[in-house]
Order: sequence, then C-alpha cells, then structure tokens
Amino acid sequence: MKTHKDLDVWKNSIDLVKDIYLITKSFPNDELYGLTSQIRRCAVSIPSNIAEGSARNHNKEFVQFLYVSLGSLAELETQLIIAEQIGYLKNYDYTTMNKIKKMLLGLIKYMKSKNHE
Repeated sequence: MKTHKDLDVWKNSIDLVKDIYLITKSFPNDELYGLTSQIRRCAVSIPSNIAEGSARNHNKEFVQFLYVSLGSLAELETQLIIAEQIGYLKNYDYTTMNKIKKMLLGLIKYMKSKNHE
C-alpha cells in the first residue's frame, strides 16, 4: 500500500461522503446544526480515520483507526434511520454502506493477520 488513497475502502468512503452531502442538502434548514451536521461529521469521519490510521507506521494503530471508521459507519447508519423515521429521508439504499462495512472488516482481518506474522 502506497497511501490511503490507494485503498478502495477509502475511495468508496469518499463517494459516500459526497452522497451524504447531496442527500442532506434537502433536510430542513433548522436541522443544519443538528442532524444534518451530525450526519455529515460521521460520514467525513469514515475516510478521515482510514487516512489517519494508514499514515501511522504501525499496523496496530491502523487497525484501531479502522475500528473508529467502523464505529462512525454504524453511527451514520443510525442517524440515517432516524432521518427516515422522522420523514427527512425516504427509502435510503444502504448498499454502499454495507459494502464499506465488509471492506473495513476485511481490511481489519488482513491487518490483524499481518500483526501475527
């Protein structure tokens, strides 16, 4: 791996951030500092933590940051469910998020196996 920019999971996470920003543009203005802001922060946190973790020179630290990304992904999913239930969002497709989750778990497993070599 050269940098975080070479990781497909990072690339997919960036795409997710762009989608989230487009989706939340339609949220009510009075949610700008509430749910909109929180959803955007969670989304941005996913690729940001992948990048920060990969910049560290230790696999254990990278794994820790990948777990933080996984947590942000779960938090984002929860907030999108809330947005759906209060009527700000309809029929959100979680396919990309599920793909990112699988990729993160696969990368975590791979990095952990490298620690035991």
